[in-house]
Amino acid sequence: MDGLDFVALIEHGAESAVREAGLARPSGLTIRLLGHPQVHDGDGPARAPRGNKVWGLLAFLVLAGAPQPRRLLAGMLFPEADDPLRALRWNIAELRRLLGDGAAVEGDPVALKLPATGLLDIDVLLNGTWTEGVRLPGLGQELLQGLYFDSAPAFDLWLSSERSRLGAASATVLHEATLASLARRSPREALGYATRLTALSPYDENSHVLLARALIISGEPEQARRHVERTTQMFHEELGVAPSPSFRLAALSERAASIPNPSPSAVAAQLEAGEAAIGAGAWLNGIETLRGAVAAAEGVGDDLLRAQAHIGLGSALVHAARGFDEEGAMSLHRASELAGRAGDPRLEARAKRELAYIELLRGRYERVFSLLDAASLLVGERDAEAAWIAAVRGAAESDVAHYEAARSWLDTAIARAELTDEQPAGAFAHTFLGRFHLLQMNLDLAWRHLEQSLELARAASWTAFVPFPMSMLAEVALLSGEVERARESFDHAFALSAQLGDPCWESLGARGLGMVAAEQNDVVSAMARLDEAPRLCRRFPDSYLWVEAYALEALCRVAVENDAPGAPAMITELESIVSRTGMRELLARAMLHRAALGAPEALDVAKSLIASIDNPALEPLLVAAAG
Repeated sequence: MDGLDFVALIEHGAESAVREAGLARPSGLTIRLLGHPQVHDGDGPARAPRGNKVWGLLAFLVLAGAPQPRRLLAGMLFPEADDPLRALRWNIAELRRLLGDGAAVEGDPVALKLPATGLLDIDVLLNGTWTEGVRLPGLGQELLQGLYFDSAPAFDLWLSSERSRLGAASATVLHEATLASLARRSPREALGYATRLTALSPYDENSHVLLARALIISGEPEQARRHVERTTQMFHEELGVAPSPSFRLAALSERAASIPNPSPSAVAAQLEAGEAAIGAGAWLNGIETLRGAVAAAEGVGDDLLRAQAHIGLGSALVHAARGFDEEGAMSLHRASELAGRAGDPRLEARAKRELAYIELLRGRYERVFSLLDAASLLVGERDAEAAWIAAVRGAAESDVAHYEAARSWLDTAIARAELTDEQPAGAFAHTFLGRFHLLQMNLDLAWRHLEQSLELARAASWTAFVPFPMSMLAEVALLSGEVERARESFDHAFALSAQLGDPCWESLGARGLGMVAAEQNDVVSAMARLDEAPRLCRRFPDSYLWVEAYALEALCRVAVENDAPGAPAMITELESIVSRTGMRELLARAMLHRAALGAPEALDVAKSLIASIDNPALEPLLVAAAG
């Protein structure tokens, strides 16, 4: 029994059971910050500290990820104290006593060092496997549950953001546990995880799709239909909206009937026909054909063939259809397992990379990194799949404002794409590197990479991707003062996106047209377009969440600049998205917008965030906000 099991027993009052079973206490320090905070050393629970601020200090140092200046900590946690630095020193001393001799809290900036043998529940949640995560006793519970910090409004605002992020991380663990259980053909186990998931995320459409799929695979289709009806009614009554158009179909779609006595050649032909139909744009027929190929492959019993069929279906559901990512993820999990069993590392890597792409769209970045780390171990650097792995990794690092890591991965992706002549991966990486330079206001470099992306995408006939770099190029033109050129490019990108039926790129185009209108002082048109932009992204539950947040941030900016009455609610909505996903730059911008409305505590949080983000373009915004 390891530390997780031990803490779970203590949590449920089973100290006597531990002794009777002869179980050893974990030798290292065990820190629980999810739920009611506790620290256990090798001899049992440590004496609780005097005051909540010690727990707050510990949580802040753990989650900041880097040493923190004493003045910042004092201002965040002890603004009401006569001598904030003295109050901080006392709390640091109390924290040292709580953690014991194996840990260190010292310096300025203050650095926290925990023993290598210790166990920290937040670290397990964010960086562990789903099998470790589901065993955490605090899974789904609030960070520092039951503790309040009304006297420290800046810290309270930060804590609210982190509670949202860690709550989303708990949901991610349960989501992955459900998918993995379905892929392993353990529907009852999946049903248990999916039930917990929908309780934790009752308004997440994808969670309800998974629960319905688990019910169907468990042999309870009528229960699944009833659940879909109840969910639809709940969305109407409590949110005032209907689920996406694909919700019922995605939740209740039946598996294709298996072909009697299928042959490997027949399965391969069906797989080829399905992929051809997808390539021709007939995605409904293509997906049904691929579902049939999966059913037929299951009858053949060849693990490699089954993996190929599942990855064909999973990739089509993710890239060609709208609203079917959960079924796609199930097939990709199954493909990964089968490819590993069949000894095909490249196919297994592709399945993991496609799963990581789904997680990228949804803003579940810890899982992106975990999946790509596993995928990268399966292929060599000269493999085209390695170019895609680096490109998706770079995109994810950029989304969460780890910019130096993002640039390194995207440069690597471009080099690998050129080496292997993988033009789509090159287009993808050049677009995100262009976006990186745009956000850093290096407009010439942004233009160069985005032009290269367009060239590669068109050479590869990847029309579905073209509106993304086109919209980014239009934004470079706008920031360069070429307003009419920007308007024409945004208009073209928006029209092409609408023809393709891609809500993400439509959202980018609408955002751009709104920013053009704002630049031309047409506030009414700007607000209308910018209000539309994030709503376009929400039409389906599998749209790119960063794009929705990016559009919403622009809406907040224009609303604040023009004293729009709905600005506070818009900022709250933005904070909700970027807090739970860890989109740090967009969170910093949300805090600056809130500070502009007269909330000084938000400025303190923005300062802390911007200090940890390597984007010099944020500094002038902070200076302007500090006034």
